[in-house]
Amino acid sequence: MDCRHIQFCDRKSRIDYLQLQELFQLGAFWAKNRKIEDLQVAIANSTPTISVWDGHRLIGFARATSDGVYRATIWDVVIHPDYRGAGLGRKLVETVLSHPQVNRVERVYLMTTYQQRFYEHIGFEVLSNTTMVLHNQPLATPLPTPVLQSQELPRA
Repeated sequence: MDCRHIQFCDRKSRIDYLQLQELFQLGAFWAKNRKIEDLQVAIANSTPTISVWDGHRLIGFARATSDGVYRATIWDVVIHPDYRGAGLGRKLVETVLSHPQVNRVERVYLMTTYQQRFYEHIGFEVLSNTTMVLHNQPLATPLPTPVLQSQELPRA
């Protein structure tokens, strides 16, 4: 596949949330039922967010969260099934890894169910003893916007 025309973009403003939702439904079993409102919150709180475009068609996506020094986590790596096998997934992950919020941290984490070998080829190692999870109960209603914004705690 000739991928010279494929573009990678780090501008959140370019993300088409309907196309992103469709991409997740098609190519990401873990994200099939995500709501657009929730995607908007997740992306607002992620840097970098990288989208991959074939013209006006969203064909790939990944995002990360990072403290900029110690830890970063890569989330939601997905390439449209029609574009897999052309090296775009690797380039997408490498683009996230090269971002200033990620490229200097001590450790970069990600979770994957079936793609361990893919990530090992990029340099990731399988860690079986460090991952823990807490399954929070979903909120019945979304939090109001002011609660989601950073608030300074009063000094004691």
